[in-house]
Amino acid sequence: MATRDSITASELSALIEHYRVGLDAELVLLHRLEHVAARQRDTSHASALDALQLAADERDALMSGLMAIEQEIRPIRDRLTTLRAQARRLPGFAHVASLHEAAAKIVKDILETDRDSMRALTLIMEARRVAAQALEHGEATLAAYGRSAAAPPAATLVNRRDKKTRRRRMLGHCAVGCWSTAP
Repeated sequence: MATRDSITASELSALIEHYRVGLDAELVLLHRLEHVAARQRDTSHASALDALQLAADERDALMSGLMAIEQEIRPIRDRLTTLRAQARRLPGFAHVASLHEAAAKIVKDILETDRDSMRALTLIMEARRVAAQALEHGEATLAAYGRSAAAPPAATLVNRRDKKTRRRRMLGHCAVGCWSTAP
């Protein structure tokens, strides 16, 4: 019977094969995820928020499947890492190593696509914030104009001057600012 640190070649080959099957399944999901991430990037640039939400929902489903597979193959990967010296000598190990590298490259590409999507969404949010501020400023200006345009007619400059002139005349003050004197 093999101990924890020792394993037969056939058992190790079975682990390599099981890991290969898991990586193949992950790669299928990662390729689909790569397409969804590209679609999210394109919809981010186009401000198509409904399409962006649909892509996000699809992405969530793919990520759930990816995480389920990862949970299953993580212990196998850890075991193969521990037994790397033995596993390298077996057929299929080089292929599994190349699949692992391919998966890591796809993840890196998806993350770069996501960063581009986030930059686009940040620009959209900033543009909407500036537009909202401009709208609020325009609304405040219009409200101020509305208040001044609705002022009562008694407060106009012409009406005040007419009242002042009438008062001066009633007090005997001439229009040029002198007192009338009777001869």
